[in-house]
Amino acid sequence: MSAAPHPVAVASGPVDHRIRPPGSKSETIRALAAACLAEGRSHLYGALDADDTMAMAGVIRALGVDVATNTEPWSVDGQGGRLSPAPVPLDARESGLCARIGMVLAGSADGTSVLQGRGRLGERPMSSLIANLRDLGVEIDGDRLPIEIAGHGRLWGGTIAIDCSETSQFATALMLAAPTMKEPALLELKGLGGSVGYLELTATTMRGFGASVERTFTGYEVENTGYQPTDVVVEPDASAAAYPMVAAAITGGRVTIEGLPSDSGQPDLAMTRHLRTMGCQTRSEAGEVTVIGTTGPLQPLEADLSDMPDGALALAVACLFAEGVSRLSGLGSLRHKESNRLDALSRELSRLGAGARVEDDTLVVTPANLHPSIVDPHGDHRIAMAMGLVGLVVPGIAVDTPGVVDKTWPGFWTMLDDLSR
Repeated sequence: MSAAPHPVAVASGPVDHRIRPPGSKSETIRALAAACLAEGRSHLYGALDADDTMAMAGVIRALGVDVATNTEPWSVDGQGGRLSPAPVPLDARESGLCARIGMVLAGSADGTSVLQGRGRLGERPMSSLIANLRDLGVEIDGDRLPIEIAGHGRLWGGTIAIDCSETSQFATALMLAAPTMKEPALLELKGLGGSVGYLELTATTMRGFGASVERTFTGYEVENTGYQPTDVVVEPDASAAAYPMVAAAITGGRVTIEGLPSDSGQPDLAMTRHLRTMGCQTRSEAGEVTVIGTTGPLQPLEADLSDMPDGALALAVACLFAEGVSRLSGLGSLRHKESNRLDALSRELSRLGAGARVEDDTLVVTPANLHPSIVDPHGDHRIAMAMGLVGLVVPGIAVDTPGVVDKTWPGFWTMLDDLSR
């Protein structure tokens, strides 16, 4: 990871670019998990090649599944749910989603595996999922990573009450394993909040591999009919697309996101709705989305972002250039990411000279005259990418430890440099 700060060049004028972001992290990781449980070879076209997805590929490879990520498309030789205990520690790196899915997959193997992570992952919530797995017949030593997981083959299934108040990833991990459980699974979700879009993305992936998944009043019902191998085309990442979209908004320019259909199930596509509220225009046609910035000042935003917390960081940057105070609510889950994003973002916005404070789960942003700064991303890829956008408008912005973006978008700085020209 590069240590020297990356200086951001001020845009020479309103940006005007066509961009195809890398493949969706959420789709790539979910597809890898379903493919490893299918019976036969699956292919992933357009998969994201980044640190988080390599972590997921490494986990399923250690559990006895052949995965080729050095070709296009990627290939996964699924074992029909017959996973082997890992001979070496499963390394989730810094990916919370990989850690939670990996925990369930290791619990589905017949034998003992160790799951570990890096960075802040050892502090992130895991205990509710661990409790679910213990109820499903898995022996787990510990409540935080690293942990030892002793599985006895396929999980039991039946009714599973899942606490989603900290993260919906607990439900995603169990949903993905449900088709291979001994009994059909009825997942009853508690405290879900606005994260249902991510679970619908999970369900869509599962159906693509032939699983029977039905939405119920309280959660999901999944038949234990297994998975069929399939070929998956991974969409561009809507969470990544949020950054060039906001670049268009704050420079009064235009950015077209190629390959992202308007009916995508990725929750962060809601970014277009919020940018319209702020005064931008958006267009969706022929499998692409265009954002056109306003010629006047952006309007302040009051919005509940519990359905797209990842996109909140880019939106907060747009709010720096609005003509009034913005309030972004529903962001409690940001405290449990690669950094405490609420705290880190408010600190970095304040360092620029803006007014930024946290009220419960709400980020309040008050525009002000911004000044040069070396941004501390707090080890968080989304803080780095969001704050880098400021440099398109404000001279003298540099982002420390810029290599953190490799977690989800290794080419981010090249893209941002291209936007500035």
